Amino acid sequence: MTTNSSSLPASKPTIAILGCGWLGLPLAQALVADGYPVNGSTTTPTQLLTLRDAGIRPYLLRLGPEFSQTDADSLHAMLLDVDVLVLNVPPRAAAAGTYPALLRPVGAAVAAAGVRHVLFVSSTGVYPDEPRSMREADALSSPDAPSDLLRAEGQFTPRRGQWLTTVVRMGGLIGPERPPGRFLAGRHELKQGNAPVNLIHLDDCIGLLRHIIQEKVWGYTFNACAAQHPTRREFYPVAATHLGLEAPTFSQEPAANSGKTIDTTLLRQTTNYHFRHDDLVAALAYC
Repeated sequence: MTTNSSSLPASKPTIAILGCGWLGLPLAQALVADGYPVNGSTTTPTQLLTLRDAGIRPYLLRLGPEFSQTDADSLHAMLLDVDVLVLNVPPRAAAAGTYPALLRPVGAAVAAAGVRHVLFVSSTGVYPDEPRSMREADALSSPDAPSDLLRAEGQFTPRRGQWLTTVVRMGGLIGPERPPGRFLAGRHELKQGNAPVNLIHLDDCIGLLRHIIQEKVWGYTFNACAAQHPTRREFYPVAATHLGLEAPTFSQEPAANSGKTIDTTLLRQTTNYHFRHDDLVAALAYC
């Protein structure tokens, strides 16, 4: 795939962010500060004023079994005259096996509205939990392939004459309100102590997505997480102690019993984005 820079207008394109939560809201605020017109959705009526006060044009809509004609109308209105859709609906928003169906109305709305670019925020959960390095093509090797995540991504595969998509498979999300020290604090005899940690800080989530939009890096699938991969046994006791919490302990297992390591070589070689928090221990001060 190649970078496509000819199809976006010279002026700042209008961005729609489907899912203005922990990641989507600060991303929207950053894009507004950059001068982009931004539409944003929330499932919570009380958040509409928060979005409006941040300079974001707010839309209330819910995907899933409760998706109604009112939601369909809101989704269509949100995508009208939009150049870039940031699709930020986490898989946990759907019951098991239903994530692709959850996003199906979005694909139809993207086509109907003529959106030219989709930035799909996905997850490294698409990869099998095997003790090896995982590059983007390794999602196909999952014993359960195609997984829900992979099938959902596939619904937004670049369409000739319609839109171009870039998929960003984020590692575990950390940052304000998600300090990793809380994840395992006080737990004992945990398994997979030798498994590598694959995390990404909110600052880098926002910075990377902004970079892709600004530099028009379309038509790729990228892994995204910090370059440093300490083991769970090394990292989580330090993270818990940093918060003054009881450090977790891990059972003794053979070194071979470890998990996947997310390889971000393609992202780092393709873009000139520079991570702020490649050192995860240092990043604890910003969580």
